[in-house]
Amino acid sequence: MLLKQDFWFHHLNANRPLHIRVPDVPGRFPVMYFFDGHNLFRDEDATYGKSWGLDAFCAGWDKQMIIVGMECAHEGNLRLSEYLPYGSGYGWLRGIQPLGEQTMQALICELKPYIDATFPTIPFRECTGIGGSSMGGLMAAYALVRYNRYISKAACISPSLGSVSGKLWHEMNETALSPDTRAFFSWGTMEGYGGVENPWEEDRRSWLYRTNRTTANKIIARGGAAELYCQIGGRHCEADWEKQVPLFMPFLWQA
Repeated sequence: MLLKQDFWFHHLNANRPLHIRVPDVPGRFPVMYFFDGHNLFRDEDATYGKSWGLDAFCAGWDKQMIIVGMECAHEGNLRLSEYLPYGSGYGWLRGIQPLGEQTMQALICELKPYIDATFPTIPFRECTGIGGSSMGGLMAAYALVRYNRYISKAACISPSLGSVSGKLWHEMNETALSPDTRAFFSWGTMEGYGGVENPWEEDRRSWLYRTNRTTANKIIARGGAAELYCQIGGRHCEADWEKQVPLFMPFLWQA
């Protein structure tokens, strides 16, 4: 069952539509939260007319779970602001107000209690995951570290780590992660190179590889598990991120 409803977030002083998938069978289920929730299920809701196809994937997958997508802001640079956890002096993010912590407060303190009270969830951290792409992938990594007592799994798809990676790594160095923490990091060979394919096997020193590898290593060093995936020919778009769904969902939930 797919649901779409408005939800008022006091921490953001704004409405953010929710896109929710609930299994059509009895029981209680794990929950995975996603940023940019409008891009998850239906092409007609997706920003660029192509979704991740998560509804079709879940319908054919043997693990039942609730998926909750939190739609982003669509006005000006507000999405960038709400998906930026730390201030950045880097290029296109220079001067953007970092409201990522407010976004996570809205998710943890408002959205999660509502979902747990309204739907048949298993509310424990072991059964709670988070995911996103691009800036949403950065937020998923941040959420896994800052809110590890609530979230045990993260899909960080083409995460925009480089802009604030130093601040994230510093926080990871100062934070104790539970050893059952799991994270999936990915990037494509057609993103970050001006559209020219540059397979990571031939360039292990690339910026995308190094930021994802370093972040994954910090999780592994604390006893967690992390998977790296380089999508050959992968672009920074929903059509290619859809192809990764059958990879990151089993890694996070069935391994």
